[in-house]
Amino acid sequence: MSVVQLMQPSCPITGNQNIRDFDFSKWKQFHRVCPFGTMLKKHYSTDAQTERNYAQSNKSTTVFHPTQTEPTIVEKSESPKLKPKISYSKSKSIYMEPLLNSIEKLRRDGSYREFKNMTRYAGNFPLAQQRDINPENLEETKEVVVWCSNDYLGMGQHPEVIKAIQDAVKDSGAGSGGTRNISGTNRYHKELEAELSDLHHKDASLLFSSCYVANTSAITTLVKLIPGLEIYSDAKNHASLIEGIRNSRAPKYIFKHNDVDHLESLLSKSPPNVPKIIIFESVYSMDGTISPISKICDLAEKYGAMTFIDEVHAVGLYGPRGGGVAELNNQMHRIDIISGTLAKAFGVYGGYVAGNKDLIDALRSYSPGFIFTTSLPPSVTSGARASVNILKRHPELRLEHQAKAATLKQLLKEAGLPVMMTESHIVPVVVGDAKLCKQMSDRLLSKYHIYVQPINYPTVPIGTERFRFTPGPVHTIDMMKRLVSSLVELWGEFGLPLGNQAIEHIPEEKIKKD
Repeated sequence: MSVVQLMQPSCPITGNQNIRDFDFSKWKQFHRVCPFGTMLKKHYSTDAQTERNYAQSNKSTTVFHPTQTEPTIVEKSESPKLKPKISYSKSKSIYMEPLLNSIEKLRRDGSYREFKNMTRYAGNFPLAQQRDINPENLEETKEVVVWCSNDYLGMGQHPEVIKAIQDAVKDSGAGSGGTRNISGTNRYHKELEAELSDLHHKDASLLFSSCYVANTSAITTLVKLIPGLEIYSDAKNHASLIEGIRNSRAPKYIFKHNDVDHLESLLSKSPPNVPKIIIFESVYSMDGTISPISKICDLAEKYGAMTFIDEVHAVGLYGPRGGGVAELNNQMHRIDIISGTLAKAFGVYGGYVAGNKDLIDALRSYSPGFIFTTSLPPSVTSGARASVNILKRHPELRLEHQAKAATLKQLLKEAGLPVMMTESHIVPVVVGDAKLCKQMSDRLLSKYHIYVQPINYPTVPIGTERFRFTPGPVHTIDMMKRLVSSLVELWGEFGLPLGNQAIEHIPEEKIKKD
């Protein structure tokens, strides 16, 4: 910026006062908010010694004094001895202290999360090798049984899926080479999207880097494109749905979990001409509840609302071909938008939405989360397509999965452990204390070589901390019996009671408010 520009008649920061007449006693009041602060600091100074340093220099430089109408050219031989800036070491506390305090809070209440280094054995799921550093700072390894993977059916090790991934890498290399709009769309993307459209009996589908991104992007884009859209959201919706709703800034109404009467009471208050969308999940992954899809669709039709269902914990696992709970209950044709993941039951990576062609085209054309990111690599999309296709043709894997989940729940119940008797494949065992849950998880791993991650706030409400077991076709009956006997010993070691403790649902009074 030139001196001429700085000499404009008025200053946007100080008001009508001319810059050349500025009272420099007010410098500290304005310099932090002035967009020309850096430039002004170079040209202005109230430090007499600094001005003398400028005047004594041999090389010419421009010094502009507040009482002058023209700049003065002086010689400069060395850098002026300006007052030192506050060092980073002194100022960094305003950045780091809040961060460190936040982490310390998590440590105090027992909800600080640590990564466990688990390397799964392809072909031998659910076995994995845990790598850890012992007190002597040496690496230790041990074989463990993983009980909390969301690769529900073990498709991540399926030979056909692995071959499809390998073939795609050989054919097309490691990455996609761009965004979908700029050289990053290939046959693997198109084939997978066609496979997903067929799975859900929809006109079209659209791939995203994850279902978290798919959910947040779809919701915010719909609100942007549909003026006045109101959102009706289940109280236990996933964080991705909540973030999308929050970021959309649309009017939102939260109905009690799976409570269609409460939902209708909210819908009935909205004028008929106001656009509405009901957002809910099919399977809620922490409590294992299943939504009343048919009744929600009835209300959507009655009040003219769109429907958006998250089938993340259901695709591949429910329905004749793995289309989810909506397919199982013959309700897919009544759902406007279905979101799903390629990571859990399908065992690969990525997310998607499916719907009619115009809706999907609008998301494709306007969603920043889709437009401005590199597309999924060929290996991922090829492997995912193979997995989706396999699960369409093999319902016996779904039947075995449900049987294993039912067996484990029954074994836990018979042992007197506080298992939630869910209607889905989710198997939660409630501990109810974050610190205790973490300690018990560590003990299971160190003593019994059983890995299950503690689930705590904010994933579940305070006071409902738990283990969430995910049994599947890869777990044997012997593994289940060993797990249950280990848990019984653990309950005794930590002084927790055993008895008739099977839980249908967690009462509200047991949930502590943060």
